[in-house]
Amino acid sequence: MKLFRLDGKIQHYAWGGSTYIPSLLGIAPSEKPSAEYWMGAHPSAPSTITTSNGPVPMNELIQQDPADIVGPQVWQQFQELPYLFKILDVKDMLSIQVHPTKEEAEKGFARENAAGIPLSAPNRNYKDANHKPEIMVALSEFWLLHGFLPEDKLRQILRDTAEFTSLVSIYENEGYFGLYKSVMEMPQALVNIILRPLTDRLIPDYKAGNLSKSDPAFWAARAVLNDPNGADNLDRGIFSIYFFNIVHVTPGQAVFQDAGIPHAYLEGQNVELMANSDNVLRGGLTPKHIDVPELLKHTRFEAVHPNVLSGDSISGGLEKIYPTPAPDFVVSKINLGAGQVYTYTAKAAEIMIVMNGTATIKGSDTLALHKGQCVMAAYGETYEITTADNVEIFKATVPVK
Repeated sequence: MKLFRLDGKIQHYAWGGSTYIPSLLGIAPSEKPSAEYWMGAHPSAPSTITTSNGPVPMNELIQQDPADIVGPQVWQQFQELPYLFKILDVKDMLSIQVHPTKEEAEKGFARENAAGIPLSAPNRNYKDANHKPEIMVALSEFWLLHGFLPEDKLRQILRDTAEFTSLVSIYENEGYFGLYKSVMEMPQALVNIILRPLTDRLIPDYKAGNLSKSDPAFWAARAVLNDPNGADNLDRGIFSIYFFNIVHVTPGQAVFQDAGIPHAYLEGQNVELMANSDNVLRGGLTPKHIDVPELLKHTRFEAVHPNVLSGDSISGGLEKIYPTPAPDFVVSKINLGAGQVYTYTAKAAEIMIVMNGTATIKGSDTLALHKGQCVMAAYGETYEITTADNVEIFKATVPVK
């Protein structure tokens, strides 16, 4: 058998919503926020695979016969299932963050292991030795921060925002790095002095509904109102809201986040596919561990012109694929109507989730699927998907030639 039901794990992070993921999965909402639904073999929250011998954690199933499950080429290259597939419900903005390259992740992981820092320690930066490029595909209207503004736009923000005029000369003389280093290392008292007049005049407009989500003022005001410590210590992550691109994507559009690109999700639901890693270097808008020197070490201090991806049609128009430079993963969306058939032979282990409608998938087993249900197709499995009405399925795999 090479076709299995898969059940993922819900992650209850504070920034998550309460109803989207439970509704998708057809379960009652939890008392805790349901922020992410993980589908994969990451050891901290592996999915459960239903086999003929009963349920098995996905990472353990792979270890039983790795090359035959993930694929010989993938196992030789990665020695694991190299991706982690997620559904996210972003109610409150996530932390400002950067992900390291593969080489730097290996160094950081070894360094923290040698220092004896437990993997579960709150001050741990590197949870594994892997990089974490990632792509998100919007399931709703979605807002995010993505990379530094182009020079002219950043210069205009600094000049047009009265509280930032003292930063203009730093940017003109020292560029992106000097500007960002100055605000990230600024004493908290000075952060308060600069940001307090700004946020005080924004909050009444935010409460009155006068601010647009395309305006950094909207997110800056929300950040203060959502921060339990905001009355005393303003979060320096607010600078990033003004310095980064605010990107708006609609359902079906995607954004790729490579190593070193600073970013933060602001609001909405998405499908996210990333390398199999949990390495995050944080710079603000979070109660979690922030390591400014490490963040500055790995951030790409350059202008970013956001590239919103619409996907490429393949499989006779039944599938839309979102290619990226990452060798670890590729995500696609399958849309079928009544009478249409999608047939494929897995070149690597695949995970699929039904987002809308119902489907039947036939391979070494036959599984009836409805909204929120998932399957794993192991390497070499040939299967076909049909539907009596309409079905939308997202698929994660590895781009094997």
